[in-house]
Order: sequence, then C-alpha cells, then structure tokens
Amino acid sequence: MLRKLLPHPLLSLTLTLVWLALVNTVTPGNLLLGAILGIAVPILTAPYWPNRPRIRHPLKIAEYILVVLWDIVIANIEVARIIVFRRNEDIHSKWVCIPLELTSPEAITVLAGTITMTPGTVSATLSADGSSLLVHCLHTDDPDGVRDGIKARYESRLKEIFQ
Repeated sequence: MLRKLLPHPLLSLTLTLVWLALVNTVTPGNLLLGAILGIAVPILTAPYWPNRPRIRHPLKIAEYILVVLWDIVIANIEVARIIVFRRNEDIHSKWVCIPLELTSPEAITVLAGTITMTPGTVSATLSADGSSLLVHCLHTDDPDGVRDGIKARYESRLKEIFQ
C-alpha cells in the first residue's frame, strides 16, 4: 500500500522541496500543493521506471554531496588560477579514460554529471559497453592522478550508495 502511494519516496521528497524552493514561500497551502505534486508525479511516472535504482546507504548521499561541493569550490579556484596566471602554451589539456567499476546507469550518470559540474573537467562520452568514461581536463600533468582521484573521491562513494 505504502509502496503504491510512494513508489519513489526520495523523488517525492525532492519534488516537494523543489516546489517550496520555486515558490520561495513556505505556507501550508504551498506545502500541501508540493506534497500533492510529490505524490502525484511519481505515481504517474512509475510505469516509466521499471528498474528503480536501489540506494543501499542513503546517508552516504550527504557525504557525497559535501565532497562534490567542496571539490567544486576548490576547482573554481584552480580554474581561475589557470586562466589568470598561465599562458596558453603552459596549459596542458588532456583526455583521460576512466575505467568504470560502476554498473548502474544511474550511478554512472551521477558520476558523469559530477565530473562535468566540477570546473576544469568535462565528461565527454561513455563507451558503448559502459565500461569507461572519457573525460577532458582543462589542465593536468598527471592524467593517472586525475583518473585515480575521480575513482577514489567519486566512484568509490557512488559504489557504496548504489551497489
């Protein structure tokens, strides 16, 4: 019964919070409308989510978000420093292939999005078999270090969350 009413509880909570953020006012009416949207949208879209991702350690999501936010702040500073202080000849852009241990499409999507959100790196493509991700780095002299950093900071945490 509860699973039919809330097929995606995290999505329901997210939709309610996003609604409240969009209206920018927390009133009982806005909360009720947000809750209705948070319940109705997942029920209406449930048939389109046949294999819902399984989140094993939901508290690890908070840790992951904090790590990503910290990395975004640091990467912004690094990119600003590269742009302001380096000559074009001294910028060493590289392509880095990240072999993936993740198998969940949702986890791979989160990893690719995280890499792209972090200034200085962009996820370019996923291999056809989903076993590796091609990432472009604005500047690095150590592509293996970039690969190892992405695997240690992001992929390992996503494995704990999704697998």
